[in-house]
Amino acid sequence: MAGTKLGPGAPQMSEPVQLELSSDEALVLFEFLSRYSESDTLSVMDQAEQRVLWNLCCLLEKQMCEAFRPDYDELLNRARQRLRDTSN
Repeated sequence: MAGTKLGPGAPQMSEPVQLELSSDEALVLFEFLSRYSESDTLSVMDQAEQRVLWNLCCLLEKQMCEAFRPDYDELLNRARQRLRDTSN
């Protein structure tokens, strides 16, 4: 929520992050991720896949301040917990 201040112990809310990819980057990234979905392994098959991963990392870095915060590890752990599938 805009204007809401959260204290250090308050749960973090996921805010949308917008990234812009070229159609070539999107296609190469889609293929890369599709292979992962089918095999549960990540392997770069073409240098273009490495390039699109580097580009994506740069785009994320520009959008996120969390990577530079002193409590980064804690923020990462909480985000992982929120994103994990829940077991029944």
